Amino acid sequence: MNKIFAIVGMAGAGKTTIANYLAKLEFTKIYFGDITMERVREEGLEENEDNERKIREQLRKKYGMGAYARLNLPKIREAIKRGHIVIDGLYSMEEYLHLYQEFKENMVIVHIFTPSDTRRKRLSRRTVRPLKPEVCIQRDFAEIQNLNKGGPIALADYTVINDNTFQDMYEEVDQIVKKETGMG
Repeated sequence: MNKIFAIVGMAGAGKTTIANYLAKLEFTKIYFGDITMERVREEGLEENEDNERKIREQLRKKYGMGAYARLNLPKIREAIKRGHIVIDGLYSMEEYLHLYQEFKENMVIVHIFTPSDTRRKRLSRRTVRPLKPEVCIQRDFAEIQNLNKGGPIALADYTVINDNTFQDMYEEVDQIVKKETGMG
């Protein structure tokens, strides 16, 4: 049975790093944030945190808090036929529930945990969309309070600690992949 590895974690935890790693293991990568970036470009807006937030809020107002899962369902349905999937960026409890209703037997929720100070340093040094520490704190609060992000984190099947080397993190992920899929 093909699996859906949904990656959850706070901004800067390493979700995309893990998703890219799993993509190298031939998982189909679905980045929920692609929808935001596509809409930002369609509207001719500059790619920045304010415009991205505006689009995210519009989409959630129109489609509900499970918007990103709902809007990505066609991609997920098609990709699961071909193999394992990694979803980069499960954000809300409603997204989790939306996916769980259709794919509960296939779902594996992986929480990437990184201490706050480490995440904020990483986010401030990003080459694409760097964030100031005060913006990181605001984003953390918004994700927990407004997006119900704590739910998927609390319900995660696994927690990977990303506070050491990439190799250590990849080894933890390899163990999860082997247990869930038999790969490796």
